[in-house]
Amino acid sequence: MRRWDGLEGVPSGWGRSVVAVGVFDGVHRGHQAILETAVGHGRELGLPVVVVTFDPHPEAVLRGTAPPVLTPMERRLALLGEHGAEAVCVLSFSKDLASLTPEEFVRRVLVDRLHASAVVVGEDFRFGHRAAGDVATLTALGTEYGFTADGVALVADGDAITSTRVRGLLAEGSVAGAAELLGRPHRVEGEVVHGAARGRELLGFPTANMDLLPDTAVPGDGVYAGWLNRTVPVTGEEAGWPAAISVGTNPTFDGAERTVEAYALDRDDLDLYGLSMSVDFTVRIRGQERFESIDELIVAMHRDVDRCREVLSAG
Repeated sequence: MRRWDGLEGVPSGWGRSVVAVGVFDGVHRGHQAILETAVGHGRELGLPVVVVTFDPHPEAVLRGTAPPVLTPMERRLALLGEHGAEAVCVLSFSKDLASLTPEEFVRRVLVDRLHASAVVVGEDFRFGHRAAGDVATLTALGTEYGFTADGVALVADGDAITSTRVRGLLAEGSVAGAAELLGRPHRVEGEVVHGAARGRELLGFPTANMDLLPDTAVPGDGVYAGWLNRTVPVTGEEAGWPAAISVGTNPTFDGAERTVEAYALDRDDLDLYGLSMSVDFTVRIRGQERFESIDELIVAMHRDVDRCREVLSAG
């Protein structure tokens, strides 16, 4: 899959294409429906599928703050490719881009550069200055400029799927519910850094302390079963270990900083410091608790690990 940074990255002489447009943070099942429709058009027309996405998130420019990130850009690109995109054009969202009228956006992005024969968006898609354009606008402009427009319902099993809804489930700790909407477990990424070393030296459970990518959407405080992953260089394959994952402030130790730590089950021989890793959340085991003693905490951790092992082996 090809990545183009900005319209200037589109190769000169690029021919006709099917274009899907959206932020696509999460690449959830609703987004996957958009991509499936685009891929269908591409197959019928014999044309490549190009996705147009935005960085930073439009709300960061329009409102001064953006929601937590479900999928950082590299992860988003990989998922878009897995679901049929042959190229992704990453547009820098700016006040200049936001000031374009709907027709200017269509002409500059979809027509002049990507030569769209078909455009696919979510049914709630809005674009142009002050979000003046919608699917009806896009359809009318398509008639003028020679492309068809589809607004796809972001629905699965009768329920609307949105990135906002996924973030809400994660904040509640419902990682299983979020996975239902995403079509896969929620993942966070970062570098393994040195922490307080309590896990290895005091508690008997050495953990990978994650320094997460900025603005990551992190599940609510608690203990989770999941997977600790490392992407293998060159091949791109993943090496993964079943894991017990702690999210929170370590209240038993009067912690203040919120951390994400993962213990690879039954492994005390892993040296992961400095490596880029990811954590997939599968099931919430319990919420965050404060224990009156370290001994009580250790007993609870053994219980948590046993439960994680049971959940993951059954999965």
